Amino acid sequence: MQQETMAIHSGYEPEATTRAVAVPIYQTVAYAFDSAEHGEALFNLEAEGYRYSRIGNPTNAVLERRVAALEGGMEALSASSGQAALNYAVLAIAQAGRNLVSVPQLYGTTHTLFAHVLPSLGIAVRFAESDEPAAIARLVDADTCAVFCESVGNPAGNICDVEALAAVAHDHGVPLIVDNTVATPILLRPIDYGADIVVHSLTKFMGGHGTTLGGIVVDSGRFPWKKHADRFPMLTRPDASYHGLVYTDHFGPAAYIGRCRSVCQRTMGSVLSPLSAFLLLQGIETVALRVERHVDNARRVAEFLRNDPRAAWVNYAGFPDNPYHALARKYLAGRACSLVTFGVRGGYHGGKRFYNALRLVKRLVNLGDAKSLACHPASTTHRQMSPEEQCKAGVTPETIRLSIGIEHIDDIIGDLDQALDAAMAPGRGRLAAVRAGAAAGMR
Repeated sequence: MQQETMAIHSGYEPEATTRAVAVPIYQTVAYAFDSAEHGEALFNLEAEGYRYSRIGNPTNAVLERRVAALEGGMEALSASSGQAALNYAVLAIAQAGRNLVSVPQLYGTTHTLFAHVLPSLGIAVRFAESDEPAAIARLVDADTCAVFCESVGNPAGNICDVEALAAVAHDHGVPLIVDNTVATPILLRPIDYGADIVVHSLTKFMGGHGTTLGGIVVDSGRFPWKKHADRFPMLTRPDASYHGLVYTDHFGPAAYIGRCRSVCQRTMGSVLSPLSAFLLLQGIETVALRVERHVDNARRVAEFLRNDPRAAWVNYAGFPDNPYHALARKYLAGRACSLVTFGVRGGYHGGKRFYNALRLVKRLVNLGDAKSLACHPASTTHRQMSPEEQCKAGVTPETIRLSIGIEHIDDIIGDLDQALDAAMAPGRGRLAAVRAGAAAGMR
């Protein structure tokens, strides 16, 4: 790495945040004020600048601007993880007595947030029967604060009709929040199709190397908060915690991120460290190239599995007979994502035997890594859900979620092939698991 890129700063140099070349790490907790009046103006949100790294940091600001540009948004706020970003995205516009309407195909921890944590705060979450726009529309009422979907469901692999869901949300005067982690802005920019807020787990494809947690909320700047002032008083009426400041008056189109930063991040403190922001920026520099390889490898893997009798089924939107193929053509230019789910013959135990026998493919609950990863959702990420909830989320007992990496395709398929062999022979599967563990211990 270049020496200038790794420089550690403890002060504030505003011009450094816009440099197109190196991104210094501003590893500092707080920033010196020019005077008492300067500090007062910063805390009153009357002046631009930095005051405390829980609220903003120059290195984080570069990350926020780059992701906002990639997504076609106006402003962004980074957070310590994707789940923190999602929590902020909702809490910035929700309050007790209101509700959120969501598609049922969700990442397991997102389901827990929606089904258990938010309701404990008085915010109800209504899960639609499907991701169809009509199913969503039936649940929206005068107390709804937003509609939520994952552009590509994890692990269901469903593709949401973002444009149609945006139309439903806007017809009812609420924003559409889209988790775009799986698709990434390289394959899909939801804002181009009417989404108002985009959330990412930067931990996944954007970082790309499985080393750094991070999340981000991107605001399109297009939702007319003032037009729906009664539904969103937290943005359109005076905030007593800021001496009567009105976010829509003060921040204009960036009112939503203004409140996310000034209220949610400032008071709840799930902050992304500057060093993590720096590492995530390195990953973003190669995301376009990596996604190309991810997508190409995933297609080859899906074709291999589809023609293999040891696989009970394969869910891959790139196949013409897949129910989401038309949406893949519309939103992903026909390039299905590298998240592939399939079922191993033998049910729950067959899936676990396959999982235990993997050697090259890592057994992790992450996705979007440069390395190929596998997950058995029924026993890990979605274990806390009931069988009925798992089914609605696209998880069956034998489901294996593959996040196809950028290794040589022959190596990936070779590992899947031997693991399928082991899954068909229970004794061999246990032996393979022992051998794999021993080999891992020697490395």
